[in-house]
Amino acid sequence: MRTTIHAAKTDLSRLIKKACAGEEVVIARGDTPVVRLVPLATPPRKRMFGALKGKARTTAAFFEPLPPGELDAWEK
Repeated sequence: MRTTIHAAKTDLSRLIKKACAGEEVVIARGDTPVVRLVPLATPPRKRMFGALKGKARTTAAFFEPLPPGELDAWEK
């Protein structure tokens, strides 16, 4: 979509909605395109407690003491 600066001033909300929907919005001064309206990247979603519930499993070996060689490596 291409529009003039004057029209963009009156229809900014509609233009933002179109840009966020993926439509290319170009604003021109007269016949010369000067800017492209694009949405910002969406922020990553926050971590949700319990998101992996039922997906991760541990065995009894998880709770066994570490072998001496591995334990020494952790304690350094």
